[in-house]
Amino acid sequence: MKYNTLSSTDIKVSEICLGTMTFGEQNSESEGHSQMDFALDAGVNFFDTAELYAVPSTKENNGKTEEIIGSWFAKSKKRAQVILGTKVSGPSENLTYISNNLGYSKERIMEAVEGSLKRLQTDYIDLYQLHWPERKTNMFGQRGFPNATNDSWNDNFLNVIETMNLLIKEGKIRHWGLSNETSWGTMHVLHTAEKNGLKKPISIQNPYSLLNRTYEMGMAEVSMRENIGLLAYSPLGFGLLSGKYHKGTDDETSRRNKFKEMSRYDSEQCYAATAQYMKIAEENGLSLTQMALAFINNRDFTTSNIIGATNLDQLKENIESSSIVLSKDIISSINKVHENIPNPAP
Repeated sequence: MKYNTLSSTDIKVSEICLGTMTFGEQNSESEGHSQMDFALDAGVNFFDTAELYAVPSTKENNGKTEEIIGSWFAKSKKRAQVILGTKVSGPSENLTYISNNLGYSKERIMEAVEGSLKRLQTDYIDLYQLHWPERKTNMFGQRGFPNATNDSWNDNFLNVIETMNLLIKEGKIRHWGLSNETSWGTMHVLHTAEKNGLKKPISIQNPYSLLNRTYEMGMAEVSMRENIGLLAYSPLGFGLLSGKYHKGTDDETSRRNKFKEMSRYDSEQCYAATAQYMKIAEENGLSLTQMALAFINNRDFTTSNIIGATNLDQLKENIESSSIVLSKDIISSINKVHENIPNPAP
């Protein structure tokens, strides 16, 4: 396993991060424990979760993922071996079962932190992230910038940064980060933190895959010049880039079949691009999963690649991508597909 430094900290995180949003929905508590045991034994020291999880989030499964991680910490006594990231939920009309006060006010962030600490059965969180922006902007599959003339959001970045710094001072979190953020939002937060002499976010968790390389259009430069590394999520496009839907090896438990409302990767262009990527992988003796993940692992702006699995065979294949370095010829072939079918998934 390879390890990267988490921004300007002294923390080394595995380039593969265990995503856990299936725990409590597609995976039981015992299965979640098995995944964490396997990942840690394989050198994965970075786990990511959120107060929102499991996914798809419901009133019934909300918070279950953190609870499963917490019961594993209590059972294994291995909390100190794990770099743990979780997230506070932004505003959403559909998530009032989490809180009636969703957003990033000081009161709400404090409430969310205490809830996560209790469920996770830990005294501290290594990386605490804002799950998505409060303002209207292009995120979660929205390509274009929305009409924000009726946006009631008021710039409260300073208050949020001050709250995160307070939590660091209190020892409840070690560092903080962003998620689903834009270039403008990231730079504005960094500038505000620097201007006020406060600790800045050290990471950003955004989607990045062979089917969605929009991160390269602005955020990649921000990552490299401002030292705020990418934690890439959805690296396999909800499983499409595993190749199983093209090969017909999927079943009724597969994510895209089980949760049809998750349609970001359902377009004909996504399927066409995936078929071409699969051909490149097979011609070079790789599985599509291995190639798709290795591509992300090897990017200069990637700090860690957040993988998710529903069984140990998938998890093993995902983790093994860390040992693969793609040749210049493979990268060139990948880029040719990207030029012909650029970013088919938003």
